[in-house]
Amino acid sequence: MQRPINEAIQPDPQLPAKDRQDVSLLRLHDSRLARWLYFSAGLTALILGIMGVVLPVLPTTPFILLAAACFARSSEHFHDKLLANRIVGPIIREWCLYRSIPRRAKRWAYVLMALSFGSSILIVPAIWHKVMLAATGIILATFIWRIPVRDPAISDKPG
Repeated sequence: MQRPINEAIQPDPQLPAKDRQDVSLLRLHDSRLARWLYFSAGLTALILGIMGVVLPVLPTTPFILLAAACFARSSEHFHDKLLANRIVGPIIREWCLYRSIPRRAKRWAYVLMALSFGSSILIVPAIWHKVMLAATGIILATFIWRIPVRDPAISDKPG
């Protein structure tokens, strides 16, 4: 049975206690047309995010977060699937609850950016391409550096 539109979501009792917090992101839009547009944008963002895993210039995490936001307004099924995913689910939940990303995800982002931008800079022949790639990498690294990291050992303690 599908929940009524905009009904509050209760945490899944099968999830571990730390993941049972209400993300309260799911708010389906009332208009069918708007839900269809959000769904299309979410599917596009999800495809771009998956492509970002293997392509050096496309970032994965922002597209996955965008897909989660779009699915939260359009499709309960796809939204729940993303939150239940073992890889992206915790990252989405962390962003929705604390507006931060896990330290491990941030480290992986830096390593993969260094590898992809570094190899791309070595491959391209034109100097202006190298400068453009270096500038884009620096801007992206600065953006990721500015995103807060939450220390779960400190912030999950009661009191």
